[in-house]
Amino acid sequence: QVQLVESGGGLVQAGGSLRLSCAASAGRTFRYYAMAWFRQAPGKERDFVAGINGDGDVTRYVESVEGRFTISRDNVKNTVYLQMNSLKPEDTAVYYCAARRINVIVSAEVAYNYWGQGTQVTVSS
Repeated sequence: QVQLVESGGGLVQAGGSLRLSCAASAGRTFRYYAMAWFRQAPGKERDFVAGINGDGDVTRYVESVEGRFTISRDNVKNTVYLQMNSLKPEDTAVYYCAARRINVIVSAEVAYNYWGQGTQVTVSS
């Protein structure tokens, strides 16, 4: 069992930045997990935003955040980050951290084994 705890969400004006953090309890296994961020806007389904492999040398992003968001990880701190720049109102959502024991980035939420509780990001226009 792996516990994930997100933090860093908040209210920001369009064009601003936020950095989300996800702390994992996985310990020495963390470096073997693919990690991802998903988001769910009100009335919409939960969608893949960004993913990163265990070593942190491969990343994947949904087109709508490419060039604005950066996913990274620190395998010493057992933490994954999502740096969000140039935020837009359409980025408003609850952001979830997810971990996959199979170390391959995929976009389907059903492929991930562990989930955090989410952190709210609200971008005002």
